[in-house]
Amino acid sequence: MGDGAEHRQGRRGPRHPDRRRRHGDRLPHRPVRRRGLPTDRDEVSALWPTWDAFIETGKRYKKATGKAFIDNAATSVFYQAVNQGAQKYYDDNREPVYDTNPAVRSAFDLGIKAATSGITAGKTSFENAWSAGMAQGDFAAVAAPSWMLNTIRSNAPDTKGKWDIARIPGGSGNWGGSYLAIPKRAQNPQAAWDYIKEMQSPQGQLEHFTRSGALPSTPSVYADKRLAEAQDPFFANAPTGKIYTDSLLDLKPFHIGPDSSTIGQEFLNAISNVEQAGGDPDTAWDDALRNIKTAIGG
Repeated sequence: MGDGAEHRQGRRGPRHPDRRRRHGDRLPHRPVRRRGLPTDRDEVSALWPTWDAFIETGKRYKKATGKAFIDNAATSVFYQAVNQGAQKYYDDNREPVYDTNPAVRSAFDLGIKAATSGITAGKTSFENAWSAGMAQGDFAAVAAPSWMLNTIRSNAPDTKGKWDIARIPGGSGNWGGSYLAIPKRAQNPQAAWDYIKEMQSPQGQLEHFTRSGALPSTPSVYADKRLAEAQDPFFANAPTGKIYTDSLLDLKPFHIGPDSSTIGQEFLNAISNVEQAGGDPDTAWDDALRNIKTAIGG
């Protein structure tokens, strides 16, 4: 999870800035004002210092409006909570600990709690129903790293000004990761590497932010006015530059192993099975572990 990677042919290059973000800032719909809940971003953030408080707020919202509070439990609760620690599916020695790490189990239990609480719309992230539900106001909040803002803009263009950005419960974390790679058989790997270094330099990332909103992963530019004073009118003029850079400053990197993606997907599947297919919440953890071992051969 460093800012760069070793330059070797056939090895991964540095992470692209638009994915290496602190995740999980929430974007509640502004109509909650008339339902007795605050809409000021700081007041909204204060409603949920913990994930349990977040779920309870969801119950209040559901009772007041009759509508779902979040899109789904898998990505908007479990996947955010599990990415907030200093260790995830692998320990610092690169050994798998997904089945013994208490932080993983705690995040999974929170996901199951949300899935069975009646606060979700049961719409899987990035599927067509999820995109349509975002535009139609079928849920009030969604986990939103900086790269998600353009997704919301694209899926729900008519909702400009109806969203704002609040802090996620429990502190921020990391969601996603994109890489630039140089193929082993590249005809001119040095030119490719020089291009990557230029585009991923602090100033290159800052310029990219001004064009696309992709947050730089280079703290040296965080004080630049083009970033520090950036606001987004689509999201009620939220100070996006400050919100997201502040959340990055205390980032705790964790090791990502060769099967992290597969492990995470099976945990997501188990929670979605409870939420959307009537799966048994009491056996969901064991179901997930069994499916993981089958998937990775462990």
